[in-house]
Amino acid sequence: MSDCLFCKFVSGEFATTKVFENDDFIIIRDINPQAANHFLAIPKKHYKLLADMTEEDSLTLGRILKTIPTLEDLLGLNGGYRLVINQGDDAGQTVHHLHIHILSGQKMGWNPAG
Repeated sequence: MSDCLFCKFVSGEFATTKVFENDDFIIIRDINPQAANHFLAIPKKHYKLLADMTEEDSLTLGRILKTIPTLEDLLGLNGGYRLVINQGDDAGQTVHHLHIHILSGQKMGWNPAG
């Protein structure tokens, strides 16, 4: 999408430091970290919600989820990590391009609202 910030990161139109990139997705640092390590895994294909995925998108998302644990040292996942996918405005999704928050580097309590 031409007005999507994350699409512009993926395409290189807006500069960002990519921590990781492959054919399916990029990983960048979150500009408003909520943990010692806070990254965003952003699929290269634009869609807003899980409900918007095609069958191929779901396979790509599966590959993304399989890749994240292999980046343990790069992302500081050694002591454990949390993955968060916000879905829609009420859930706090502020960029309407599906993305996965990867949080690690500290002990995290359970906060269903956070």
